[in-house]
Amino acid sequence: MEVFKRALEEILTRVSFSEHKPSIAIAYSGGLDSSVLLHVASEYAQEHGIAMHAFHIHHGISPNADSWMQHCEGECARLGVAFDARRIRLTNTDKTGTEEAARLGRYAALGDLCRAHHVPLILTAHHQDDQAETVLLQLLRGSGVAGLSGMDAYNVAPDLLGDASLMMGRPMLALSRAELADAAKEKSIAYIEDESNLDPRYARNALRHQVMPVLANLFPNFQARFARTAQHAQSAQRLLIEFAAQDLAACLDGVCLNIDCLKQLNADRIDNVLRYWFGTRGIRMPSTAWLSEMRNQLLEAKEDAQLCVTHADCHIRRHRNRVYLTPKLRIDPDEVQAQKFQWRGEKSIHFARFGGVLNFDEAEKGIAADWLQSQELTLRFREGGERLKLAHNRPTKSLKYHFQAFDVPAWERTHMPILVAGKELLFAAGIGMDCHRMVGDADRRISLSWTFNS
Repeated sequence: MEVFKRALEEILTRVSFSEHKPSIAIAYSGGLDSSVLLHVASEYAQEHGIAMHAFHIHHGISPNADSWMQHCEGECARLGVAFDARRIRLTNTDKTGTEEAARLGRYAALGDLCRAHHVPLILTAHHQDDQAETVLLQLLRGSGVAGLSGMDAYNVAPDLLGDASLMMGRPMLALSRAELADAAKEKSIAYIEDESNLDPRYARNALRHQVMPVLANLFPNFQARFARTAQHAQSAQRLLIEFAAQDLAACLDGVCLNIDCLKQLNADRIDNVLRYWFGTRGIRMPSTAWLSEMRNQLLEAKEDAQLCVTHADCHIRRHRNRVYLTPKLRIDPDEVQAQKFQWRGEKSIHFARFGGVLNFDEAEKGIAADWLQSQELTLRFREGGERLKLAHNRPTKSLKYHFQAFDVPAWERTHMPILVAGKELLFAAGIGMDCHRMVGDADRRISLSWTFNS
């Protein structure tokens, strides 16, 4: 198992251990692959003074799940490895399928266990055959370079583990399933057989039992070639990310993308930078067809067009030659009634119905605090015809004029509340305060501002 040791040592150099004695964990199901990992990793940990944990996830799918957990706990006790387990309930199986729901639930639970035991590294038993299956599955799904990259030897996976500080390592990627089976036989390693691994309804099982044997007969050692393909794809993906980061830096205009800059790129580079931009904002990757359609709409729309493309996670909008990623607003201004209140000196007041916070900050220029506290105030949305004077040397203008002057996009204007005392407009979110109440003597003055909920 020299290949395993070299791979594990490379992974360990990537981890920052905060405690004096390094601590690692393995994902231990009790099957062949993870059982071999348990034994070879525990041997290495004992030789090098590393604390080791084995984490088992009880999915509750199989009627044998309880006995599997008992088996895993017993093996860990025999080897002197700290053991812990989590029971999970699968949800959203109608949308994602049982296989995917189990995978997501398993990784989330592993992340929780790592945090509970202060372990920064979780090792999994993925091997060369798993890599080949992953590459083939992604190829059949029509995935791009990122999908064909397969599994890395080590990476962070915050979306799966729920923590960007946790690292996932796969020290057995260079080993085949046959080599693991030989090691289990040589070391007399006991393991369990999960009956679901024989169920051809799961795509990976169908490939493993019906397709891979044919490929192995026609193309011996094809797994190693698929692994090389994954390495080439990983290299290409790193270059794409590097290009995307450079293009994004050139096209960014604040938090938006500049349309003119995007038009300097060809279609492939535009799609590449858009995918990268989505990734930096935590937005799920769209399909190639959807991305192509969105690109065409963004680039071909008229300059004054109020373009809005709907994504599952957000809206993509175009305004004054810029592309915005905006949240899906859940507030309908037509259904939100005005809210009367009295200010009693709070630093801020949260207005849930309006989706934000009204802030009251002491300032040299502002509304007299005593007067403001004596008024019955009303927060509401615009009704039309409101006018505001920002400074004594500037004219009174409509809110529409001010929104245009401050370059507030049209879709935001309807969600910007205003504050009035009686019929007197005091403040408009996105614009500022009216100057009429910012005169005279006052011991304390208050500046108003509005912050939307994140």
